[in-house]
Amino acid sequence: MSEVFKPKSDFLATVMARGFVHQCSDFEGLDAKAKAGDLIAYIGFDCTASSLHVGSLLPIMMLRWLQKTGNKPIPLMGGGTTRVGDPSGKDESRQLLSIEKIDDNKAGIKQVFSKFLTFGAGKTNAEMPDNAEWLTKLNYIEFLRDVGRHFSVNRMLSMDSVNMRLERDQELSFIEFNYMCLQAYDFVELNRRYGCIAQMGGSDQWGNIVTGIDLGRRMGTPQLYALTTPLLTTASGAKMGKTAAGAVWLNSDMLPVYDYWQFWRNAEDADTGRFLKLFTELPLDEIARLEALGGAEINEAKKILATEATAMVHGRAAAEQAAETARKTFEEGSLSENLPTISISAAELNEGLGILSAFVKAGLVASTGEARRQIKGGGLRVNDAAATDEKATLSRALLTAEGVIKLSLGKKKHVLLRPE
Repeated sequence: MSEVFKPKSDFLATVMARGFVHQCSDFEGLDAKAKAGDLIAYIGFDCTASSLHVGSLLPIMMLRWLQKTGNKPIPLMGGGTTRVGDPSGKDESRQLLSIEKIDDNKAGIKQVFSKFLTFGAGKTNAEMPDNAEWLTKLNYIEFLRDVGRHFSVNRMLSMDSVNMRLERDQELSFIEFNYMCLQAYDFVELNRRYGCIAQMGGSDQWGNIVTGIDLGRRMGTPQLYALTTPLLTTASGAKMGKTAAGAVWLNSDMLPVYDYWQFWRNAEDADTGRFLKLFTELPLDEIARLEALGGAEINEAKKILATEATAMVHGRAAAEQAAETARKTFEEGSLSENLPTISISAAELNEGLGILSAFVKAGLVASTGEARRQIKGGGLRVNDAAATDEKATLSRALLTAEGVIKLSLGKKKHVLLRPE
């Protein structure tokens, strides 16, 4: 229906034109609510790490566009559901975290939302509840009687998150089996507390979301809606937000701003236009112009993507500083104090730091074995000179005039070692 549906609301018109929409339970109904400015929608974020990563940007941008078009977003913290663990997309159980760790993670996750949403008591201001507020107060017998009776085990077994485990003979714990019940109950509770009528999320959450709609119908809520985004992969099929070095975190204490800028700068040519639509707020006609660039000119579009996407998370000044650092590093060949810097002990350098260990310390490779393979392939450089001897050591003699040693993986990843 999305291919022929012509939205009347600014919200659906925007997110559909920019490529956010995968499925919707009722386009007409949702569109009417959004056009009237009556759409209150939520997306849940479990607290499994101390920062969200790039893979969470798609739903965050959905919440941002919801607010920018005159409606109310609710980013729901999953302080309660994190204690259970979402089985969606997993072949094995998630590690159960302590309450203290969940609270620490929640504090880290909250940091990013102030960059994207305006909070407060106004009609379109965002609110950030935690489902621990109601889930931890549930009485088990009452929950089974009042809520659990509305769930069909037959239907639950058919859900992708459950069926995938069973088909692969992977164990699914009883606690995980309950996750969709809790998520569905969240939807009903948010409707009662905030008038929330829509849940948004990735397409892998479709089954869980429509289960919440069905539960709401059975428990007497107004009509609820589902809206999902496509699961995002790069043009080469890689999972969005993951690199060889690990997750691309949104918090600067987890990933330096320069590295974040470089992630977007290194986007594949075929992804540039799509990412500009999803992860920046540039006008669509400007994106079309950038998308049409060919040859080496596409690199200019990638730099704009990197700066605009970085500005969304880290602010305009930090994004432009990262762009300038990259320009100096690649175009002038000079060192910049804004390159990622790792401190090492002066004593370690005086004794001679093994080159393999140095690259592992710098986070440019995951292991000494990988460093060894990179040296054999000509991928590692020290102060812009190719590293050829895997038994070499780094000493004070390699310190530049700036008092650092520059380590490089390929042409685009650099880290400075600074002795203390």
